[in-house]
Amino acid sequence: MKKLGIMALALAGALGLAAPSQAAPSQPAPNGEGAETAARAGGPGRGPGRDGVVVIGHRGAAGHRPEHTAGGYELAVAMGADWIEPDLVPTKDHVLVARHENDISGTTDVSTRPEFASRRTTKVIDGRSVTGWFTEDFTLAELKTLRAVERLPSVRQRNTVYNGVYRIMTFQEVLDLAERLSRRYDRKIAVFPETKHPTYFRSIGLPLEEPLIETVRRNGLDRRDARVVVQSFEPSSLQRVRRALRVPLWQALGTTGRPYDHVASGDPTTYADMMKPEGLAKISRYADWIGPDKSSVIPLNRDGSAGAPTTLVRDAHAAGLKIGVYTFRSENQYLPAGLRRGTAPTDHGDALAEYRSHLSQGVDAFVTDYPDTAVLARSLPTP
Repeated sequence: MKKLGIMALALAGALGLAAPSQAAPSQPAPNGEGAETAARAGGPGRGPGRDGVVVIGHRGAAGHRPEHTAGGYELAVAMGADWIEPDLVPTKDHVLVARHENDISGTTDVSTRPEFASRRTTKVIDGRSVTGWFTEDFTLAELKTLRAVERLPSVRQRNTVYNGVYRIMTFQEVLDLAERLSRRYDRKIAVFPETKHPTYFRSIGLPLEEPLIETVRRNGLDRRDARVVVQSFEPSSLQRVRRALRVPLWQALGTTGRPYDHVASGDPTTYADMMKPEGLAKISRYADWIGPDKSSVIPLNRDGSAGAPTTLVRDAHAAGLKIGVYTFRSENQYLPAGLRRGTAPTDHGDALAEYRSHLSQGVDAFVTDYPDTAVLARSLPTP
């Protein structure tokens, strides 16, 4: 009965019913060579080995709640996630907030707010024209009047019941929440922020790295084994952070093309180049992790079936890098053809089998919309 009571309290918190409170930052463990080894072995809150595979709540528990919301983050941790991920974009008054993109047309109710109708505009972001409402055109106070909505309502219709419940969170609020959840569950919950479009934001005078660095320092988290791991698709963003902070860094990797800072600077290096042994050696000079798409570990054949695994996991480990793979989802449309079940693309398939196939390759972390399924997969015997 005691366990049931604890779970009931956890789920009540996941619904966002608990009142927010300010929490003091956690006391990090001492810095040094041992701390660096621990960080490389699995990141904050996990150790080496199969049981140490890190489960990262992608934007919270995005399969169950709207992304980047207190309810989503709380539910992810209640389900067993070790890290929670806020994508970071700035407001007009240069406060970092957690949103999937700076275009908030599909993740908030801004389109229903007549007072903001005139803010709709078109911008070129990373070489792509985007029309919508953008965080950099709103002050934090204005954004706080909006409410989050489900980004993929046609895929996750059940999540729309939570539309309008949650406010936009600042990076500081995510850190505070992680600290409260660490105390509630008596385990270290790490925050896994991503700098989104850093070259674009620096070009308009709203750089991401400086306020991120200041916030990490202010919270006493500038340590190798602290509860922060910073990620970005742009190497120059991570290198700026590396020069100022000691936290672990994660180089995210796309499936095609180049990082946008490479495009802007004329660097011809592609993501594919970065995943070759010589590219991984270069990444290891500034980062601790790589984060490729799952298809870079187990590709899909033309018919949608799972292909032969690549050597990427082995190559990353040989370069001294950990490897976390994104993004695991349970819906058929995101699974290899042989794991799909039911008839609709939104039906859930055999997601456990996909996790286990990547575990067999030796990956070190899952970035997942369904932390509960990932935690279960991690606990199952090796097939």
